[in-house]
Amino acid sequence: MTKQRIKPSRPVNPSPAGLVTSASAAGVPNVLTLAEIFNVSIGKPVIVGIAVRKQRYSHELISRSREFVVNLPTVDILAAVDQCGSVSGRDLDKLAAFGLTPLPADKVRAPLIAECPINIECLVIGIHEIGDHDLFLGEVVAVHADENVLDATGRIVPARLGTIIYQNGEYWSAGTAQGRHGFTRT
Repeated sequence: MTKQRIKPSRPVNPSPAGLVTSASAAGVPNVLTLAEIFNVSIGKPVIVGIAVRKQRYSHELISRSREFVVNLPTVDILAAVDQCGSVSGRDLDKLAAFGLTPLPADKVRAPLIAECPINIECLVIGIHEIGDHDLFLGEVVAVHADENVLDATGRIVPARLGTIIYQNGEYWSAGTAQGRHGFTRT
């Protein structure tokens, strides 16, 4: 197969589309759509990374509060996901405007989003300037999951999530399982 060189824009694809919530010092919530969400450490501590442009209102809020929540949305609320990524929260309550329900978090002031089956509360442990974004490293202090996305042992079943992935400016739904880690071992 012949390889063709392409522009290195979002070279790791696809990535999850997430709704990241934060709150002002007065407790006013905000939400931002991001595709720059990833696991950094899965041991002790568990760390999630998000990359946010410095111009974004959420950047200001997360920098000041040192906390955020990653909410993993489903295709059922795709219109709200797109809308939250298309306007600024400086002048608009995006949660109310786009029909999203804030719920109190356990460990941080930023809200969970009820319509998202997975909510990950994070405390910022580092901020690093990386190109045109700042990388926020968040220690995961609580994870919430809707009961209907869990199996009998409490593990998340990806096929029940309906989460969104983002690639080339398009939203996609996650596919089906193709194998389990270690399936090639004899």
